[in-house]
Amino acid sequence: MPEKIHLTATIPLEMAQQRLDQALAQCFPQHSRARLQEWVKLNMVTVDGKFKRGKDKILGGEKIEIMGEVTSKVPSEAQPIPLNIIYEDGAILVLNKPAGLVVHPAAGNRDNTLLNALLFAYPALENVPRAGIVHRLDKDTSGILVVAKTLTAHTHLVNQLQKRSMKREYQAVIKGTLISGGRIDEPIGRHAQQRKKMTVTSSGKTAITEYRVLKRFVHHTLIKVSLHTGRTHQIRVHMAHIKHPIVGDPVYGGRFQIPKSASEDLVKTLHSFKRQALHAYRLELTHPETGETMAWTAELPQDMQHLLKVLHDHST
Repeated sequence: MPEKIHLTATIPLEMAQQRLDQALAQCFPQHSRARLQEWVKLNMVTVDGKFKRGKDKILGGEKIEIMGEVTSKVPSEAQPIPLNIIYEDGAILVLNKPAGLVVHPAAGNRDNTLLNALLFAYPALENVPRAGIVHRLDKDTSGILVVAKTLTAHTHLVNQLQKRSMKREYQAVIKGTLISGGRIDEPIGRHAQQRKKMTVTSSGKTAITEYRVLKRFVHHTLIKVSLHTGRTHQIRVHMAHIKHPIVGDPVYGGRFQIPKSASEDLVKTLHSFKRQALHAYRLELTHPETGETMAWTAELPQDMQHLLKVLHDHST
């Protein structure tokens, strides 16, 4: 069933001569401009009891009433899939996604996704865009995700992502040894021939990745990565671009190579590590209701912990 939304407000006098849709966005910041514009087009918004167009100018002082609704845009099936919840309140939930779990249904992965799991555990998320999912992790990337439980929280969190105020930190094991950290500012776009891949290209969108060394091994490095943008496969593409691809990356990792003097245990471990050694370690955001700055961490999963132990043993 659609969720009914009833809102009222008086337009401040200082907004005189603005477009109606611009004034609505300022009066009701808990809803996206696109949603407000849709309600205007559907005649769900009245100005002093009359319907107006979004481009119509206002005088200031008018009474606004919105009788809107949000129809479920999530046709997916609810499925009982375990969730590892780190934090939850009435507005958000923060979870630790395991490697192998797809976040959102797509071609080839229509069910058994995080979205299906959320719909089962929280049926009310049917009325929140994408079941409250604000940002994604690749299927084989593990770690922290935040989910909005309300429309208001969803809008606030999306705005934080767009303004780049939400801080996301990752840990990754890469091939080769780095001397120091650095910053990669290279645009990323769709690969011209292989459409499922991304690549650094002048025609792509701005992508900025910062990294620093956490620990060096003989042939590998554990790094911390901070994202300033959120392009598809960004960390994986950028690290491959500087010739230090992530261990186990099946798409950007390049040809499998056995390090010189590698122990039998290391060879076995590297051979069996079939996913990118990338983990969303830390998330920091402003709570959409309280305004409080909150942060969470999720320890590395067992497969990455084992990989680091083997790399450490090989280095000593």
